[in-house]
Amino acid sequence: MQSTTVKETSPIPIASLAENVPRYTSYPTAPHFHPGIDAAAVRGWVNALGGEDEISLYLHIPYCDRLCWFCACHTKQTRHYAPVATFLHALHREIETVGDIVRGKGRVRAVHLGGGSPTMLKPDDIVALGKALRRRFDFLDDASLCVEIDPNDMDEGRLDAFARIGMTRASLGVQDFDAKVQKAINRDQSFEATRGVVDAVRERGVNSVNLDLLYGLPHQTLDSLAATVAQALILQPDRIALFGYAHVPWFKKHQTMIDEAWLPDSAARLAQSQLAAKLIVDCGYQAVGFDHFAKPDDTLAIAASAGKIRRNFQGYTEDQCETLIGLGPSSISRFRQGYAQNIVATGEYEKVVNSGRLATARGIAFSRDDLARGWMIERLMCEFSFSAIDLVERFGDAGQKLLLIASGLANGAEALLQLQGDHFLVPVDDRPLVRIVASKFDRYLQSGAGKHSRAV
Repeated sequence: MQSTTVKETSPIPIASLAENVPRYTSYPTAPHFHPGIDAAAVRGWVNALGGEDEISLYLHIPYCDRLCWFCACHTKQTRHYAPVATFLHALHREIETVGDIVRGKGRVRAVHLGGGSPTMLKPDDIVALGKALRRRFDFLDDASLCVEIDPNDMDEGRLDAFARIGMTRASLGVQDFDAKVQKAINRDQSFEATRGVVDAVRERGVNSVNLDLLYGLPHQTLDSLAATVAQALILQPDRIALFGYAHVPWFKKHQTMIDEAWLPDSAARLAQSQLAAKLIVDCGYQAVGFDHFAKPDDTLAIAASAGKIRRNFQGYTEDQCETLIGLGPSSISRFRQGYAQNIVATGEYEKVVNSGRLATARGIAFSRDDLARGWMIERLMCEFSFSAIDLVERFGDAGQKLLLIASGLANGAEALLQLQGDHFLVPVDDRPLVRIVASKFDRYLQSGAGKHSRAV
């Protein structure tokens, strides 16, 4: 087979590619949350919601029936359903408790079921969960429901159950179709099984399908990644997320099962990301941010064209809700006042919510400086630019101080930003390093709290 090559389009220094920085799905980032934000604080933040506010819900299912070695999520493997049933009882109690506090103070615009593997739930439990949410929360008529799907879990009963509770988008984990790569990450999943699930959800009226792909995996090459992208495109997904594998064995011990000698180096990771992006865009997809792609008529692409995409813990989204309420262990909520994270340990979470209490373990309240920096970082991550005028109009003195940092980054031979009119922009060639640019506005990063994955 002829080797696939990609033209080098960026003069990015190799040393920069290996920098470890946050993914900036939040600001401040989770390592800086603290126990000073407790259940009382969250109750107060919920009570400050208005009756016309729109909210999103995220439900974290912390179980899988197999443990993929690349995964950095809060989950655990179980071959028995009893722990899942016990957890679901607790989750229903949390839905009751939180729903009673929220009632009359907001309407649900979007729901996201993640994990773990939501698709390992039994069909009756899926339906019961959907009913519990609608019983305790006020849903908008056109509310969306996204489900993260492991194709190996799916059968007709589960497909019907998710359709019954109103699934509008299916997000399928693919990672890579190459057999050698799959073996190295303990993720056996055939193209045929994946195609079968894509066809099945579309037959049930699901109007948006997302595929998650990874680069930087063990034994991955330009050729193997190109083959995976080609197979993924056969399925004509409405969206593709192209994530860089985050090798964080200090955080997730099972990643030690992956020999670091199998991993591509920084230059190879960059080449893989550029090749995959080019192949996807060449097939008519619109790039959204630095690692998502969507068909031009998809709502994510439409929102991106209008300058209205956001970034949260699920990546890029068109969801404009200011309030995201997380349910389940480790889940993170965002309110206008700050972030709050639930207890991570499933057993402790179950004990607390079964007693009728909120499961809040830690969080952080926003300062005006946090809000200004967070807005800048989100704009850079979403649009690779921000308006100086908009920054100052929104945040006053706090924004004015940050312009001094931006101006410094726009000067010199190795400037990370360019100034065009009133906009500071990340140069096109440097956009793979947007996380590094964003990190220059992170006042918490130098504290040393938390370790992060590679920038590319």
